[in-house]
Formats: sequence, C-alpha cells, structure tokens
Amino acid sequence: MDRRDFLKGSTVAGITGLIFPHATAVPTMTTINKEKESSRDFFFNKEGKFKILQLTDTHYIAGDPRSVRALDNVNQMLDLEKPDLVIHTGDIVFGKPAEQSVREILAPMAERKIPFAVTFGNHDEEYDRTRAQMLDIVRSIPYNINTKIDGIHGESNAILTLSSHKSGKICRVFYLFDSNAYSQIDGIKGYDHIRFDQIAWYRKESEKFTRSNEGKPIPSFAFFHIPLLEHKRALQDDFYSETWGTKGELVASANVSSGLFTSMKEMDDIEAIFVGHDHDNDCATLWNRLFFVFGRFSGCDTVYNDLKPNGARVIELTEGEKGFHSWIRLYGGEIIQDLHYPDDFMKRFGVKE
Repeated sequence: MDRRDFLKGSTVAGITGLIFPHATAVPTMTTINKEKESSRDFFFNKEGKFKILQLTDTHYIAGDPRSVRALDNVNQMLDLEKPDLVIHTGDIVFGKPAEQSVREILAPMAERKIPFAVTFGNHDEEYDRTRAQMLDIVRSIPYNINTKIDGIHGESNAILTLSSHKSGKICRVFYLFDSNAYSQIDGIKGYDHIRFDQIAWYRKESEKFTRSNEGKPIPSFAFFHIPLLEHKRALQDDFYSETWGTKGELVASANVSSGLFTSMKEMDDIEAIFVGHDHDNDCATLWNRLFFVFGRFSGCDTVYNDLKPNGARVIELTEGEKGFHSWIRLYGGEIIQDLHYPDDFMKRFGVKE
C-alpha cells in the first residue's frame, strides 16, 4: 500500500474511531490571559541556552484509541526535554472532531506553561473546520504564540525572535511558513508550494532584520510542513550532498520549485529548514551550504509509520556560538543523531568552510 492509499484509508477509519476513556483535559482561554502568559520574543537563559522541541505529524483523532501513542509521546518528550519553545510542523490532526482533536494534542504544552507555535500541514483543514478556523482554535489555547499575518497565502505564517540574555540584541530569527495543502495549478498534481506573496513577506522581513544588524544577516531557521522540491534534489544528490539519518521514503514535495530556496540563499540568513510530512524520514542533509532537516515522526497508528518508536527532534542553541546542536529523542528515552551542526558534518564528510 502506497502513501496515498494508506492515508486515504486511515482517514475514513479515523473519522469513525472508537472512544477511549482517558482523554486529556482541554484548556481554554477562560482562565488565562494569553498575552501576559506567552511571548513571541524569546531570550537565551542565564546559562546561554535555548531549546526547541519540534513535534510533527501527530495525526491525532480525539476518541480514537490508536491516537494514545501520539499523546503519550508528546507528554514524554516535554517531560524529558523541558523545552523553552515547541514548534509543531503540521498534520496535527487527522479526523473529526477537529476542534477537540487539536485541543487535546496541544493541551500538554498549555498544561506545562510552555510556549508553542504550529505550522499547518495538508491534512489539518480536511475535516469539520477550515484552515482559518483551525488557527482561531489554536490561538485560543493558552501559551500558543501564533500570529495572524494578513494579506498572504496560508494561515500559520509567523516570525519568532531569540535575543541575547545579556544585551537584548536579536541573535536568531525563526520563520514559520504555511506550506498550504494541495496544488492549485491546472495540470500539476500533488502538494502545494509556498506562494510568492509568502516569499515576498519573508524577504521584506529578512531585509529589516539585516538592516537592524548593521547590514549583516541574522542567522535564522525556517519551519514548515511540506518539503521543498529542493529537499528531493538534496536527498537524491549523492555527489554534492551529505546526509545523516534515515531516508525511509521518497521525498513527498511539491512538484514545482517555489523559489523560496533561491530567496533564502540570496538573503543569506537561513541556516536550516525543519520540515515534517514524510513519516519515514528523519535525516539531515547538507546541500549547497544549507541544512535540510526532517523532524522525527511524533504520531501514532492512524497513519503509516515505519520509524518506530515515535519521538521528536530537539534543537539547542548556545549564545555566542555559531551553528546549532540537534538530536532526536525517541519514545522511551533513547537519544540518536546527537550532532553539532555544521562541525560534525565537516568532520565526517570532509566538508570545508
């Protein structure tokens, strides 16, 4: 059974899932002031560290016992890693009721008072809520820090900043792109691409950050769900790329190049792109001096998954240091792919600056 057939069959099964008795309590905005309790501007801690937990593809369905594994995983990842920020890179839910599903799977962050943001996947709008309605629901959950960027495609575009604990100067920028859902171009099938107006938004904001930094680009990350066409090229290019981790399936990218990769290289600020979507990929690839990094499948048995156990990717930044540290935490506690970027790639593959 291929990817499309599995997902189609699982969706039908998930909508009529059985009820399990221990659903997570769902926080609402009635008891908390979101603006006071969360921030989109972050700072390194006193030890000069900042940790991001990337969740992806939880494909959660409220009331479906197959989803227990996803919720257990999220809770364990938060307790073991204690991140400063959680970014979920899409396909959060996978069936009706969409509102209850998204509230339950995101509740663990609110319960622990951990700020979190999401970038929607292609499945998040397929049930009984539109993409815009899903964003409204997510934003109503305590400690969510998503914003609404008007005038461009997608609902989950956002910018987060990380600043020095000592000086307050912005040291890192995190761009969240909504990679949309399915192609809207006649004659081109498959997944959608990040649109030109989103790229123009990124370029404008990137220019502002560069000007504020005396003309020097601020090191940045990008987070979204559907890989770029360049992800596919990078993983297929055995001569010009270096890959660490599991390549368990072909990259399910859009079938057109959006131009985002070229803009990132022109703006010279993005160091790494973090995506999800491909459940059986958890690798990191260095191609054309940019890291293409897959998260670890964080979901459950409502969808195909051969990377077991599930888990999450962790990204740790240190104030004053170039690059970043990233590893994968597996459910059960084991750590794999414990790497420093780019140093470990340079040592292993002989890459030169």
